[in-house]
Amino acid sequence: MAAVFCGSRTGKDPAFAEGAKALGAELVSRNIGLVYGGGTIGLMGIVAHAVADAKGDVLGVIPNALINSEAVGTMVGRPIYVETMHERKEIMYKNADCFIAMPGGFGTLDELLEITTWMQLGIHNKPVGILNIAGYFDGLLSWIENARAQQFISEDNAKMIVVSNDPKDLLDKLQRSEPKEPWFKWNIKI
Repeated sequence: MAAVFCGSRTGKDPAFAEGAKALGAELVSRNIGLVYGGGTIGLMGIVAHAVADAKGDVLGVIPNALINSEAVGTMVGRPIYVETMHERKEIMYKNADCFIAMPGGFGTLDELLEITTWMQLGIHNKPVGILNIAGYFDGLLSWIENARAQQFISEDNAKMIVVSNDPKDLLDKLQRSEPKEPWFKWNIKI
């Protein structure tokens, strides 16, 4: 399964919704299931419906406190209801074979940076990607490059995140990516 982090809003640019539909279709064409934040609105709902409508596997993980704001109408796929954001992320992370960030807000950024940090620390070695629709993540990618140039992020770690503006190309790159050897040994794995 691919864990997709994205907004519970559609955003201003219609390209974001089109990208979510295209990612969902590409996942189904490769027989890759979706694990996501469980919402039925915004980009979350669009990518989930794209997968479910094409008979793909969808696992939605949503905290009870967010049901009234993020889950309008019928849930998509197999819902799992949890009490905390930490439980949501743990279930998503454990069920994912890779991670993809699409346009979103603070929650999307939190999930992307946490899973990337965990990769850097060796807690997991699953590939992490950004679907950079309409250049949405250009500012973040510039920040990563600046952090590398200022020697806060190593050359190798600056390359951990796979980036593309095309769902097919991104999934190709994620499937070809080589697992990073961990620097540290942990007693936990996701």
